[in-house]
Amino acid sequence: MLIRVDAIGINRAEALFRAGTYFEQPVLPGSRIGYEAAGVVEAVGAGVEGLVPGDEIGTTAGFSMRHYGVYAERVVVPAGSVLRRQVDAVTGAAVWLTHQTAYGGMVERAGLRPDDTVVITAASSGVGLAAIQIANHLGATPVAVTRGEAKRERLLQAGAAHVVTTESEDLVKRVREITGGRGAEIVFDSIGGPGLHQLAEAVATGGSLVVYGSLALEPTPLPMNWDSSIAVYGYSNGDYLVNDEERLRRAESFINAGLRIGTLTPVIDQVYADLTDIAEAHRRMESNEHIGKIVVQVRH
Repeated sequence: MLIRVDAIGINRAEALFRAGTYFEQPVLPGSRIGYEAAGVVEAVGAGVEGLVPGDEIGTTAGFSMRHYGVYAERVVVPAGSVLRRQVDAVTGAAVWLTHQTAYGGMVERAGLRPDDTVVITAASSGVGLAAIQIANHLGATPVAVTRGEAKRERLLQAGAAHVVTTESEDLVKRVREITGGRGAEIVFDSIGGPGLHQLAEAVATGGSLVVYGSLALEPTPLPMNWDSSIAVYGYSNGDYLVNDEERLRRAESFINAGLRIGTLTPVIDQVYADLTDIAEAHRRMESNEHIGKIVVQVRH
């Protein structure tokens, strides 16, 4: 499918891929970059059904950046990674990957239910904020984890029921206090690394630890209590959700319903005006000062 790109959502995965620290490596000159864009269909290939030229769409991570990418004015992407868009281009470029990842990891993978407590690391990221919204949407209790005090108030405003700052608080102790001693039913983690064993100690007996990222970059040893008391899941949005048509349609319906009633909406940190700002957008991402999604518009 050929699409005209109107806005691009910047994701941590793209900065890692560019730096050679993602789970797959670029292979030049064939690799591209960028998972998430909003735009308009300009042409479709043989066998494509359901979308026609002129339709407003968004893309999601149903492909490898070794072969496809959306950092351009016009791109060709697999039709299976394209969803009909019901919101404006900036919102459309900011909503899908973050909310799909949070929905897929917490709801589809770990079975998040009303009244569950879910601990969310890197909570000020786009996925972290989406996870807070989804937990609230379902009647669960989101506990946001961040390093320092600077983002505490913003996370509370974003809907976190509690905020734990790891520089000054004992994470396991605080989660046990919040949950009356039982621990969290779900821990949703994007960091991995040697700190995973501590996160595992915050999980309730019979609960789930879902690891969907590796921001720590160091090796991630399995926690010692994984075999008897908790389930430890790895999660890849493309493999688990986007490449499963039934799960993807459930996610699409869930997110669109939340968008309609206002319980789900992307938190946008900054919008850059043109594709020429893409390097500055990556610098913003790598500063770790942002709260929410970074979007780059594309002028035509």
